[in-house]
Amino acid sequence: MKIADKKVVKMHYSVMDQNQNAIDSSFDNEPLEMIIGSGFLIPGLEKALLEKTVGDKFTVEVPAIDGYGERHEGLMQAVSKDMFEGIEVEVGMQFRATTDQGEQSVTVIEIQGDDVVIDGNHPLSGIDLTFDVEVLEVRDATEEELTHGHVHSAGGCGHDHSEDHSHQHGEDDDCCSTGSCKS
Repeated sequence: MKIADKKVVKMHYSVMDQNQNAIDSSFDNEPLEMIIGSGFLIPGLEKALLEKTVGDKFTVEVPAIDGYGERHEGLMQAVSKDMFEGIEVEVGMQFRATTDQGEQSVTVIEIQGDDVVIDGNHPLSGIDLTFDVEVLEVRDATEEELTHGHVHSAGGCGHDHSEDHSHQHGEDDDCCSTGSCKS
């Protein structure tokens, strides 16, 4: 079966930046599972997966524009330390901020006296990435998976509930409210 829209893909991957620095890998951990077309993957990687089949191993270079986007200087700003209400703020800390565009992750990049400089760019924005991928499984997504927008696997629902994960659940997400997911 070839990878296409609405197919579930289980894969291993590793990713490096343009200087060959390792960023992440699933090869020593659990493979990644997702529904193609659900918005879970960056566009360049998802496009490279199309038409691949079980057993395929490949390398793909994804330019920043097809990955996490270009950097936007307008997403960096200085805010008062008072905005953090008694938190001992340090460079590298990440927070969720409410903006005109909704909730957004920001990273503290500098502390200047009573001001904290935050960056709303994704940490990998502006970086060209190279992925090594191994396709382990391809199957049709179930109607329930398509409705929920994520994979339901035997040991749970196949997704992560951590704050750093890009997938967010609504309160009406049955698989999560019934306890069939592992948090």
